[in-house]
Amino acid sequence: MSKEKKQIEYRYYEIPGDHYCMALLGDDWIRNYGEDNNIYHFHNYLEIGYCYWGNGQIIFEDRSTWYKGGEITIIPKNIPHTTRSVEDGLCKWEFIFIDLDSFIRHEIQFQRLGIDEVIKTVNSQTYVINASQNWRMNNIVRGIIEEYRDKKSHYKNSVRGYLRALVVEILRTNEVMASNLTLDETRVSNYIERGIKYIENHYTEEILLSDVATSCGLSESHFRRLFVTSIGMRPSDYINMIRIKKACEYMLNDDITLEEIGYRVGFQNTSTFNRNFKKITGTTPLHWKKEEKSNSGVVHSLKITAKKGWK
Repeated sequence: MSKEKKQIEYRYYEIPGDHYCMALLGDDWIRNYGEDNNIYHFHNYLEIGYCYWGNGQIIFEDRSTWYKGGEITIIPKNIPHTTRSVEDGLCKWEFIFIDLDSFIRHEIQFQRLGIDEVIKTVNSQTYVINASQNWRMNNIVRGIIEEYRDKKSHYKNSVRGYLRALVVEILRTNEVMASNLTLDETRVSNYIERGIKYIENHYTEEILLSDVATSCGLSESHFRRLFVTSIGMRPSDYINMIRIKKACEYMLNDDITLEEIGYRVGFQNTSTFNRNFKKITGTTPLHWKKEEKSNSGVVHSLKITAKKGWK
């Protein structure tokens, strides 16, 4: 019997132009997590969660990990996941969403590391961190939360300071984790990263899987097998997901027609764009754009009905 396919939502957040962060705070985030336990979601920004009390599981496509009060989660953009409380109990979380890529490019300089290398590193891992065991990360995350809660004078400058410290602490944490990887795990990770980078650089073009595999130094069949095992979807599905995600970003601009958007993200004609958009999101580009206009402008959900084995 085939495994039940999970529903996935793409939750698109808009961060104000003069910020690098947005915070979701308050009693709205005291809830039973997991009532929609068949739905995974991913974001367009890095997500940091702070669990005050309660316990449960963070579930990813290929693994799960337990959490409890006093722990911090750091989940890079585009990583499908869901949160499930234990025994339907209540948990209190608060969340920060950070455009960390833009912050690193515009606000930080490193003497020995390139900007692209830093961005790659901070987005390479998910973390569940015990706040009492990593007091630096605890102070950084709580500092950002309290700045957004109080919004005292100059709070945006204060947040920028915390973000600089956050990048450094993630880099340090990553070094510790990377030192524990086996040689084979490191090689596989490097192959997948090269493939994803190639796709993100060429998604506007016609992409042949053989070209992606060649960019990684692998045969086509070997690359496909590693990609499915590591990412949980076929490379062709990932390419279309990237294209549709980019299309949704373009749709926020009223000056671009849907036909032009489809062409810009790599679809050769409008019918192919419409067919793939509906297959991935469950709705048409025109309907999604209308729904986006009626939305509050804070979050947009793009429903992906299946991930593994899209047909």
